[in-house]
Amino acid sequence: MIASALAFMLVALILTVSPGPDTVIVLRTTISSGRRAAFLAGLGVTLGCYTWGVATALGLTALLAASDVAYTAVRIAGVAYLVWLGVRALWNARRPAGPDGAAGPDGLADGLPGAPARALALMRTGFVTNLLNPKVGVIYMTLLPQFIPADVPVLPATLLLVTLHNLLGMVWFASVVLAASLMRRGLTRPAVRRRMEQLTGVVFIGFGVRLAAESG
Repeated sequence: MIASALAFMLVALILTVSPGPDTVIVLRTTISSGRRAAFLAGLGVTLGCYTWGVATALGLTALLAASDVAYTAVRIAGVAYLVWLGVRALWNARRPAGPDGAAGPDGLADGLPGAPARALALMRTGFVTNLLNPKVGVIYMTLLPQFIPADVPVLPATLLLVTLHNLLGMVWFASVVLAASLMRRGLTRPAVRRRMEQLTGVVFIGFGVRLAAESG
């Protein structure tokens, strides 16, 4: 199992650093709300990965891949969510930044009633973004079983591999957060902020269009 896990980590590393909606969510959250908020969004992504991992161990992702209706339903939901994120970012770019909407020191003061609600909203965004991407489920279904020895219980082994993937993901997210934090002062200037919101909006919509164009 150790050899399989090490081999899986090499493949998972490539998947982790490949550009996708999860990375964009973390990057945008860092710029708009700070490091703590970005890590909360990243935590939501990891919870989505665990959900897909459990579904894979139980054989549910195989049903998703085998059923055109199920795959299409998840794909359409994912497309709608990504486009909604993109439209919301473009709309936010039109609003002037003010002291009430600026992020506080903990990155949780973004106009919501309180830190707990804001934290849950950030985690939910990362979670839903990951969960509504059927490609993650199909990749897990096709990839994870190849690295699980025949004499090893499926569910614990699957959760171990997903945990390794998530650890790599958090290291990657930490790198993204650090890089964005170093540039945050310049990126939060009103004119630059508008351009960044516009860019992330276009990127989210682009991911949605690409997902819509793909078939199961």
